[in-house]
Amino acid sequence: MGHGLGRIGTELEGQRGHLFPWVPVFLGVGIGVYFLWPSEPALLLLALAGGAGVLPLLVQHRLPPGLAPLPVALGLALCGFALAGGRAHLVAGPQIDFRYYGPIEGRIAGIDRSASDAVRLVLDRVVLDMPPDRVPQRVRVALHGDQHQLDPQPGQRVILTGHLAAPGGAVEPGGFDFRRNAWFLRLGAVGYTRTPVLLLAEPEGGQVVLRSRMALSHRVQARLPGETGAFAAALVTGDRSAMSQATLEALRRSNLAHLLAISGLHMGLLAGFVFGALRVALLLVPHVRHYWPVKKIAAAAGLAAAAGYLALSGGNVATERAFVMVAVMLGAVMLDRRALSLRAVALAALIVLALRPEALLGPGFQMSFAATVALVAVFGALRDLGHERAVPGWARGAMSLLVSSLTASLATGPIAMVHFNLLSQYGLLANLVSVPVMGLLIMPMAVMAALLMPLGLDWIAFAVMAPGLDWILAVAQEVAGWQGASRQVVAPGPLVLPLLAAGGLMLALWQGHGRWTGLAPLLLAALLWSQTARPDLLIADTGGLVGLLTPQGRALSKAKGSGFAAETWLENDGQAGGQAEAAALWPGPPGPVARAGLRGLQVVHLQGKRAAAAFGGCTGGEIVVASTDLDDLPGCEIYDPERLARTGAVALWLTQDGARLRHAREGRARLWQDRRAPRSAEDQ
Repeated sequence: MGHGLGRIGTELEGQRGHLFPWVPVFLGVGIGVYFLWPSEPALLLLALAGGAGVLPLLVQHRLPPGLAPLPVALGLALCGFALAGGRAHLVAGPQIDFRYYGPIEGRIAGIDRSASDAVRLVLDRVVLDMPPDRVPQRVRVALHGDQHQLDPQPGQRVILTGHLAAPGGAVEPGGFDFRRNAWFLRLGAVGYTRTPVLLLAEPEGGQVVLRSRMALSHRVQARLPGETGAFAAALVTGDRSAMSQATLEALRRSNLAHLLAISGLHMGLLAGFVFGALRVALLLVPHVRHYWPVKKIAAAAGLAAAAGYLALSGGNVATERAFVMVAVMLGAVMLDRRALSLRAVALAALIVLALRPEALLGPGFQMSFAATVALVAVFGALRDLGHERAVPGWARGAMSLLVSSLTASLATGPIAMVHFNLLSQYGLLANLVSVPVMGLLIMPMAVMAALLMPLGLDWIAFAVMAPGLDWILAVAQEVAGWQGASRQVVAPGPLVLPLLAAGGLMLALWQGHGRWTGLAPLLLAALLWSQTARPDLLIADTGGLVGLLTPQGRALSKAKGSGFAAETWLENDGQAGGQAEAAALWPGPPGPVARAGLRGLQVVHLQGKRAAAAFGGCTGGEIVVASTDLDDLPGCEIYDPERLARTGAVALWLTQDGARLRHAREGRARLWQDRRAPRSAEDQ
């Protein structure tokens, strides 16, 4: 054992000077463990984990140099565990645990659009017809029907009559948990209204940034009407409320949807343009060129521009993450350090995880840092090999664009497939002809528009920007329309993404030949993904939908209703087509009493109270799913709303040894879960 520890110590000693990039990795491991914990850890356990985690960090200088990283790594993981738990308690707030219908009053704190293209309002300072201590901090309401009476503006106090329910949980075991996501957004209820929203009071101060952001969005759309202006507003302010679902779908299928996220690309282009333009301008003045720290002044100006962009773009998690990364890079320039290094990227990741540990679970965090780490590692390796000198000067720009696009696509592609179940076949080509337009035309003109806006001359910059915006939209529509432009991908098992991360990080961060051991987890992840077995039976957490896996694909028990669950199941199956096509595959007679048999499994889905009342009972062994509560039926395995309140969504696999069953709410409830099942609201 001593010899083994000696070899480990020797290997770690060879990483001296290159271990800091692993700090956010192990902090993230602890955060991940917290979210995978089967029950909510006690506050005492979180405190003990935090204390035990800090101890190795304080005494690391007294540990043997070769083995010191091991207890430090464990300490970072324990700190991550405590950090995530503390954050979950910090954002705690009431969540509705029943279906509410009645008056809803609040102040508009956010405006966006739902998947059904309805305008949605996020309200804070909420007043509901219930005890004040049970009222959520924020609610989100989708607006249906005729809503022309009000032009929603941030800060307005409004009232409406609508439906609210708890944010929905995972639609299948192991799937995306919207309820957990809503917890960290302090969103305690979601719902919809079909009645007009009425204005109670105009904005009375506060929300200056949000109101400025929406005012800027409206100005952009006034200068550039139609879908072009909506796209420009999304790029400049992050306000996507004017974009159509058709455009969003085209951008997704062409792998250009990342252009909508105000992330590292936009923030980097903006700060880079300000940095470069100011530096060139200052260098043109002889006295300034010789006596002023031109590079540092330009970096400070780029940082100020990035901070302003952060404020006006809404300051969401993705934008905050991008700002931190840019701030670290420009700060390194001002301190005469290498701006683009793995240490700088690690510091940015560390700050983001310390502020918002839950960001670790989101595709935005994973994809942006995967792309950045890969780009830094690849260009660093090319620099060390001297390949830059082997490329003629006139071709270096094109070669850098090709290498960066290919590297970013390879790094983010598998993560995108895990989260979105979509593979864009021509995404690299679409990015090659779109990203340069974003960097060379659109973002510089956005800066010019901001400078010209006080003079009322911003229309000039927007007019120059418009062809670039139209070009990207045209590329998205064209590529999305090609045969086989996108392909559905089966959702992998829970081990695939951690294995992909471990392999990629080993290849990028480890020094020496040992980095190639990172290929092993990547190959194992690919093998596990290829062997993914989807559930033979899926039951929605409301009892409103059943899905059977037939040889022809997922068959659904009804063609309409429970659309969110249906869409998610089909996406996770990698199955093209919609709910109506999947309902046509149902192997039994459709209707309010939908019966089906599959490989010895007999399923009955009762839809509505009449179907439940007319059901005569089981002959033995059937699984009965109902959208309304049932009395005990001898010989039946019943899943009605009362039982599903305890189990959540249900998945069943048929194996040679019998059946394997999983519930979405296995174990005791977490902070963001209620023991009663959340009911899906229409806007999810």
